[in-house]
Amino acid sequence: MIETKLDRVGTLYVVATPIGNLEDITLRALRILKEVDLIAAEDTRHSRQLLNHFDIHTPLISYYREKEAERSEELVQRMLAGETIALVTDAGTPGISDPGAVLVQKARAVGVPVVPLPGPSALATALSAAGITDGSFLFLGFPPAKKGQRQKLLSTFKETPWALIFYESPHRIDALLADVLEILGDRQAFWARELTKIHEDLQAGSISQLLALATGRRNRGEFVLIIQPGFCQQVQGENLEEILLWYQQNTELSLKDVSGRIAKDLGLSRSDVYQKALKVWAATNEES
Repeated sequence: MIETKLDRVGTLYVVATPIGNLEDITLRALRILKEVDLIAAEDTRHSRQLLNHFDIHTPLISYYREKEAERSEELVQRMLAGETIALVTDAGTPGISDPGAVLVQKARAVGVPVVPLPGPSALATALSAAGITDGSFLFLGFPPAKKGQRQKLLSTFKETPWALIFYESPHRIDALLADVLEILGDRQAFWARELTKIHEDLQAGSISQLLALATGRRNRGEFVLIIQPGFCQQVQGENLEEILLWYQQNTELSLKDVSGRIAKDLGLSRSDVYQKALKVWAATNEES
């Protein structure tokens, strides 16, 4: 039977579906897809192939990004009337660079239970194969398609001490890599393409090496690109003041970013570090 269904209010199930290999779907996901009243799919044609493979005959309704706001209102009303709905995207987990977040927000706002079903995710799958020893990273989804906007975004994260993760289409991966090389430098990186499929492609190397691989060939399948941080200098200083001076002299980080990083590293209050940094940096500027 359907889980957590209330007497007169339906439930929204957020269902992760395979990113390639159909064997990666969970038993729970199959059961929910069979039992709900309706499946809201990013592309009904794509999702129907999945349902046909597992002999599931639940009705489908389209839920693509261009109609997300309008369709979500209709779906919420149906759930308030007692229907149970499963939300799926073409591949992976809804709401992660795919439609879904709007419907989840609206369902929660009116008291419709939202039940997430864990499963495949290109982000998590790529990370598991990348060998990133530092557990911290920034996931930035798809970068802007326009070069100027994309370069501006990359510049914003130039001094970030964490790995940067992007999704990118096969048609723009070479442009993204070229901009990364120009803005962030020739860092170490990793890409994952066609994950879990027959032609799965996992490549590690410098940005320039990956750019050479991507240029001049017909790329297929979306990429997950993981870029290693470029900030590798060893922080120097025996006390807070010396550490603050080191950051001022050796990095281009803002006072705010420096304060946040030091507070995290030393377990101090961010506001206290910020106030101290104001005094130390101001005194240095006066001397110079």
